Amino acid sequence: MKKSLAYCATCDPGLNKRLYQYVFYIVLSDNFVFHCVQNPNDVWVRRPLTKSFTDLSTGQYRHLVSHEPPQVAGRQITSQITHQRPAKVYNTGLLKQARRHFAVGDSKALKDHIEELLSQALLHLRRDGILPKECDVIPQVERTRSPEHGEFASNLAMVLAREARKPPRELAGDIVERLPKSRQVDRVELAGPGFINFFIDPLALSGVVRDILRENKQYGHAPKRPDHSVTVEFVSANPTGPLHVGHGRGAAYGASLASLLAAAGYAVQREYYVNDNGRQMDILALSVWLRYLELCGEHVSFPNNGYRGDYIYDIARMVRSEEGDKWRHNNLEVTDGLPDDGNGGQAELYVDALIERASQLLGHKGYDAFFNTALSNILSDIEDDLAGFGVHFDHWFSEIGLEESGAIKHAIDRLRENGHLYNKDGATWFKASELGDEKDRVIIRENGRTTYFASDIAYFLNKLERGFERAIYIFGADHHGYIARLQAAARGLGEDPERLEILLVQFAVLYRDGKKVQMSTRSGNFITLRELREEVSSDAARFFYVMRSHDQHLDFDLNLAKSRSNENPVYYIQYAHARICSVFRNLEQMDLLHNPAIGEATLDQLDASHEINLMRSLSRYPEVIESAARLRAPHIMAHYLHALANDFHAYYNAEQFLVDDENLRNARLNLVLATQKVLQDGLALLGISAPEEM
Repeated sequence: MKKSLAYCATCDPGLNKRLYQYVFYIVLSDNFVFHCVQNPNDVWVRRPLTKSFTDLSTGQYRHLVSHEPPQVAGRQITSQITHQRPAKVYNTGLLKQARRHFAVGDSKALKDHIEELLSQALLHLRRDGILPKECDVIPQVERTRSPEHGEFASNLAMVLAREARKPPRELAGDIVERLPKSRQVDRVELAGPGFINFFIDPLALSGVVRDILRENKQYGHAPKRPDHSVTVEFVSANPTGPLHVGHGRGAAYGASLASLLAAAGYAVQREYYVNDNGRQMDILALSVWLRYLELCGEHVSFPNNGYRGDYIYDIARMVRSEEGDKWRHNNLEVTDGLPDDGNGGQAELYVDALIERASQLLGHKGYDAFFNTALSNILSDIEDDLAGFGVHFDHWFSEIGLEESGAIKHAIDRLRENGHLYNKDGATWFKASELGDEKDRVIIRENGRTTYFASDIAYFLNKLERGFERAIYIFGADHHGYIARLQAAARGLGEDPERLEILLVQFAVLYRDGKKVQMSTRSGNFITLRELREEVSSDAARFFYVMRSHDQHLDFDLNLAKSRSNENPVYYIQYAHARICSVFRNLEQMDLLHNPAIGEATLDQLDASHEINLMRSLSRYPEVIESAARLRAPHIMAHYLHALANDFHAYYNAEQFLVDDENLRNARLNLVLATQKVLQDGLALLGISAPEEM
């Protein structure tokens, strides 16, 4: 005989015309299950078992009602399995298990339960003629903003008022009258023009503590869905210099979003697109060569558009230590016959001419020495910098690899086959304006070289051909034009543009002592991400970067980020975790032990207001993960963690945890431990540590 327990939110409404939420299953064979519901007549139901007991639901089975309880191993299993205490039961072990299962604290389970209660009420409204029989609406339930209005609310009455031809508030009263009784709902109230507010029973809320301690790091995480695969590309800074603070926000946002998507059940790949091909890389190689010449004693005018900064000298020294002076050329050889440097277009002409002269003088081998040394060193520095920031990638994708693999030609051929290319002035153009872009785009220049946009098209197609259902790009706000451009490319390739998602991250501005910190990239005078991490810590930087929505400008207060005060949000959250660790250290110093089993059995003692508030916050965690992932909004998690820390600090200041009463002490320690686990997991999703001492 198999003995199983389950919580059934959709028990047969035909039994005495009411809903029975608490269900005791005894699986007698592989074919049938006896199903006992708490009701006035002690009805047992025999139903075919065609799915696992956790999947049983109304409408899928024919119910055979019997008023005789089944015999199990010579014993009669009696009725009256209640939420609080049984009148009589033979198998006390099963009863204890049933009581634990009856406390359902997960916010999604509670939300689903309330939606089912409303669905049952709608059945009665249609039966009573208040709603037309063809009215088929799925009730929507949302969490309230304030505990004063309960935990959940529904606007169902306002949605159906026109069909019922009643004022919304009057219809709301009709709905409430027909709601089945539920042991998880303490009370239901009407509010405003017709909102229905649900207040959850504290004992039902306590189930969240049990769930967290049982599920541990998986609490709130959705089951993995391999068929929901997504590649998230972020940072992807040109490897022409160290990462600066502007890159930091995209890194923090992208890494946090990828973690949240994984927690929400997606199969996630994190990818960095290495722009190692094209003009900017040529300017980098040129800049290193010119600094190399300077180290060799040659003085060549450095172009206005060259890359500056000490790191260019450092790379030049590396080349010289390996190659000596073999690539030395004098000023006349380098500049003879070239246009003068200047600003704007003149500067561009000068730097392009210098690149061409460098290629001629150095040859393929010499040019590669500067190009490859610069690329490998800067890319290695970027990877190391990001690792120190807690940002890691599954794949570093080379733009050069696109060309070498034939992916660019493959994408262009696809566009040509679909009739979206034409020739004009010696160049090949993509008919982007016909597919939603503001204008047509060149993909092959007059000189036969493909454009950056051609690489972008090939890269998108490559992602889909690698099997990803969705491709998420995280760009800086200055890339807003790429949205329509890449959507047009998707259509031109014959792909669904909905599989492409571009998220724009607004700029972050640093403030020190109330004054804006200036920064510039090409001049070499900029604050690097590494310098920011060293000044405020990676934890503070990761949190501050995501505590505002990515599509809003961010003012980054360096002084606040460094402060060890409650005004610093990341310090406030981490301090809550450190306080919890101190509670368990004190427990050990008092030669006491934490008994989680006793704590679980006595969760009903957690009825203080601060305990209820804390459990209410913990119950929200699964939906916070879901909404933060769905809305692409890590700041939702940041705000949640701050609110959770606030609830814990209030609890810590109001109650003693290590009390003499063993039952109460262990119940409170269970709650404290559950809070610790959620804080740890939430911080980890944002790439932030959870220190044990502060």
